[in-house]
Amino acid sequence: MKTIDDIDFSNKKALIRVDFNVPLNSEFEVTDTNRIEAAKPSILKVLEDGGSAILMSHLGRPKGKVSQDLSLKHICETVSEIIGVEVKFVDDCVGERAEEAVKELENGEVLLLENLRFHAEEEQGDENFAKALSRLGDIYVNDAFGTAHRAHASTTIVAKYFPENKCFGYLLAKEIEAIEKVMRTGEKPITAILGGAKVSSKITIIENILSKVDHLIIGGGMTYTFVKAMGGKVGASICEDDKMQLALEILEKAKKEGVEVHLPVDVLAADSFSNDAQTQTVSVSSIPDNWQGLDAGPETLKIFKEVILASKTILWNGPVGVFEMENFAKGTIAVGNFIEEATKNGAFSLVGGGDSVAAVKQFGFEDKVSYVSTGGGAMLESLEGKTLPGIAAISEA
Repeated sequence: MKTIDDIDFSNKKALIRVDFNVPLNSEFEVTDTNRIEAAKPSILKVLEDGGSAILMSHLGRPKGKVSQDLSLKHICETVSEIIGVEVKFVDDCVGERAEEAVKELENGEVLLLENLRFHAEEEQGDENFAKALSRLGDIYVNDAFGTAHRAHASTTIVAKYFPENKCFGYLLAKEIEAIEKVMRTGEKPITAILGGAKVSSKITIIENILSKVDHLIIGGGMTYTFVKAMGGKVGASICEDDKMQLALEILEKAKKEGVEVHLPVDVLAADSFSNDAQTQTVSVSSIPDNWQGLDAGPETLKIFKEVILASKTILWNGPVGVFEMENFAKGTIAVGNFIEEATKNGAFSLVGGGDSVAAVKQFGFEDKVSYVSTGGGAMLESLEGKTLPGIAAISEA
């Protein structure tokens, strides 16, 4: 794996694909700077070597049309503050103005290009557009894991114009290493905690990781499809009746692979989907009619704790309850605490994919686990065993 550490950027212009698709408020201020901070080490490495950095990113979904609301000029000041270097801006990402701005760039300087997606050719993976981008740099660095699963011009196609001079940035390299630890090189026992609402959205992940893990903890809304398939009564809980057969097949396959599956034994049930609902703790297979399971129960959490604390490698993808509502967040917070404790004891813990990342941030576990992935869709596709085009483009000679 060729990383940014393998290259000397002295007197070179580095064309870096970053993921600055950050949220902005109505005043066009950045409300979450995580993605910018994540790109900082790679940018600084280029500058410290004595090179210059040309940053390219998308923002939002302008669908090939110029939109002032989605201009990257709004984030220029924030990027400058975070990196500690005044960032220049050019109002296009290809063509004469962009090329002129690059030509004027001195060593130690940073230039931010305008939103790539103002050009429809970016998402189309257009060869000519990629070639025009390639003219802007001597070396191509991909540091945008969040878009590595897309075969877009700036994430994949452009790499072919840098056959010898392309590499992964620090962030992308870290993401690849974290996934490798879970999927290939992790110390056993390996535990995957899969939560979230639907079995259907996790089928390919479950099927791909069964041959790699020792324990599979299933939580959240997915639970009830498994429980009902096994003959339990789930009341009004979310359930995919058309996936019950699949749930039984997953349990059978796990058995064959020697994977221990841990389903909840009790749940906190509510008489309506509301934070103010009446609640009771009941057996997971005896939820009363018109009641629904919205969080893991105390006995379940004892079982989960034991498994997690005995693990050496942990993947967490999806909450175990409706954590957005305070009264049903206890299970997800408890799982976060167990993973924190296991990590302190030397386990490697990776949190990835949508809601579990949101939960980790909301409850302050971000610095208490080994790694929090920056890419939702890209992380999920990696766990499904897919080769991401943005990673393949760098790995291939």
